[in-house]
Amino acid sequence: MAILRPIVRSLTRNSLARNVVAALAAQYIRLIHLTGRWQVIGEEIPRRFWDTHRPFLVCFWHGRLLMMPYCRNPDAPPVNILISRHPDGRFIADTIKHFGVGAITGSTSRGGTEALRAVLKTLASGATAGITPDGPRGPHMRAGIGAINAARMAGVAILPITFAARRRIVFKTWDRFVVALPFSRGVLLWGDPIEIARDADHVTVERARRKLEDRLNALCYEADRLVGAEPIEPAPEADEAL
Repeated sequence: MAILRPIVRSLTRNSLARNVVAALAAQYIRLIHLTGRWQVIGEEIPRRFWDTHRPFLVCFWHGRLLMMPYCRNPDAPPVNILISRHPDGRFIADTIKHFGVGAITGSTSRGGTEALRAVLKTLASGATAGITPDGPRGPHMRAGIGAINAARMAGVAILPITFAARRRIVFKTWDRFVVALPFSRGVLLWGDPIEIARDADHVTVERARRKLEDRLNALCYEADRLVGAEPIEPAPEADEAL
């Protein structure tokens, strides 16, 4: 994969080549879904929000992004995912648009004010927004504060989600990106909502951040267990890495 990475990056920096590769990537995702035995667990959780027309913030780890186009309900308001301005981010945006998923350009950790405003505007419109709380650079499976602040300021719930597949490749990238393979058993797993008050203080915000991190990691562990895949461990916590 290390040998191919410069080639992939050069392709994604050219708009025409990026569009072609993104279309092929979208077709591959459809192939995975079509040929696999996929189960959605916990769909009643977002259904309560869809049925009552309540927007929410959907959160998933960056490494579990591949199958997230299938967290969208075609009968519900659109989903718009926060994507970085990096060329890789533009490639992701070009890929997910084939599934009717929009992109919000920016990062809650780099120049985050503009991105936060865009997320809040999306939620205020009644649409669902998506954030990878360990993006855009990691450490993997460790949540930043951006998603919590967005949910707090918008007055919406956070709904965590993940996917797992029995047959897969886990790349040695910073996010341990998971690519499901065709003809695999797979699962999309929703978690319980996380609510945070608009007037939450710093201590409460940090508790909510930790709850999101723990809940997403527990979902990933459970999803991997359900399909018989080895769990992927999160990066060491900051205090453990020193």
